[in-house]
Amino acid sequence: MEGGGGEELGVGCVLSLRTTLGDEIEGQIVAYDRPSNILANYIQDFTYLKKAEDPLDLNKCYIDLAGLQAREEASLRQAEIEAERIGVGVTSEAQSLFDALSKTLPVRWDKTVIVVMNEVRVSIPYLPENVTGGTPAANDRVKKVLEFERKRLQAHGPGQF
Repeated sequence: MEGGGGEELGVGCVLSLRTTLGDEIEGQIVAYDRPSNILANYIQDFTYLKKAEDPLDLNKCYIDLAGLQAREEASLRQAEIEAERIGVGVTSEAQSLFDALSKTLPVRWDKTVIVVMNEVRVSIPYLPENVTGGTPAANDRVKKVLEFERKRLQAHGPGQF
């Protein structure tokens, strides 16, 4: 692949190009596979701007592996936390009620039972009369949130369940 002025294009070259979809992009080539020439099918035209140093030159490029591993571990922990918030084998209505309770109270799933504050349990079909355990004040609080959220969900129509 050659530029308009006969420059040899490859890793490190900075180009301005227009894709076959009309997008205009300016960037540096960081990888180039001569045999496949795969990107050329999507480039309508380009202008060679300059030759720069290889952006991935290992003698000049520093990768913070410890930082990357820490980010990966944090992302995995966050994904696990988010996965625990999704009920398995429950209706979208049950998940909506769980989500509403979680906005103001600590909640978790115990199979299909919503456990609030580690003491109040809400069983299928997640009505106020299905609330058990906990102190009377905690029990009443959960019942009120359930009643309010059920009314809110019903106001948005049956398609929300």
